[in-house]
Amino acid sequence: MVLPDTSPSPPTWLAIVRLLRWDKPAGRLILLVPALWAVCTAAQGLPPVGLLWVIVVGTLATSAAGCVINDLWDRNIDPQVARTRDRPLASRTLSLQTGCGVAAIALLAAWGLAAYLNPLSYALCVAAVPVIVLYPLAKRFFPIPQLVLAIAWGFAVLISWSAVVPQLTVATWLLWGATVLWTLGFDTVYAMADREDDRRIGVNSSALFFGDFAPHAVGLCFAGTAGLLAALAIQLAMHWSFWLAWGLAIVGWLWQYLRLLQPTPEIYGQIFRQNVGLGFLLLVGMVAGLIL
Repeated sequence: MVLPDTSPSPPTWLAIVRLLRWDKPAGRLILLVPALWAVCTAAQGLPPVGLLWVIVVGTLATSAAGCVINDLWDRNIDPQVARTRDRPLASRTLSLQTGCGVAAIALLAAWGLAAYLNPLSYALCVAAVPVIVLYPLAKRFFPIPQLVLAIAWGFAVLISWSAVVPQLTVATWLLWGATVLWTLGFDTVYAMADREDDRRIGVNSSALFFGDFAPHAVGLCFAGTAGLLAALAIQLAMHWSFWLAWGLAIVGWLWQYLRLLQPTPEIYGQIFRQNVGLGFLLLVGMVAGLIL
């Protein structure tokens, strides 16, 4: 005889915190990184404090909205995946109506902050919305849905750069390309943890698409990221401090690639979190390389 679950439900506010992923800051910070890369490099060092505040809070609001929208689309898929089955919408801890309300509030907050940006940045914010809203559907029909996420991540660069300099330059696109490849790399690592569940359910992922070649695909993404960041540094005449950070990041990415060749179950999450640290290391190198 199966006894009913009598454990108390978590408070609603705590479930909303989990819905927004605020209990897992690595995922929020890793989107903030390319936005900070862009606003600092476009400003040739440190941007105005007010603009920096708008970019940081706007990025966090957009990231929160994206998480909720993702969970709304996947509320019937997430229960079938070990890593996601306890998410508030998947476990029915929160209702569909609550999820829609939280997403609307997060989007309204991001929209309110976007109103402080110039027309080009504002237009890019608007253009990013369909990508953010429709990204979760990509796994149902597109073989590499992580690429769609990477393109969504790339809007953080375009919006933040144009908020400082109201035009998109060669340097902007070099940083955009680096961000897209970096995101595709670390999110493919993240997807590798879910391969068996995704294959059983019948949804797509870059980890399934690349198959046994997935570690090498990740390594190529990180190598491409390093190459484009080097081109950006040359374009902007960054000094030695950037190259020191760049070299350390390459060592980190090489270590991650080698670990993926003989992975352990916990390595995927570790690599995802390590890329937050590598991203901030590169940010420090960029700022120092522009102002020293």
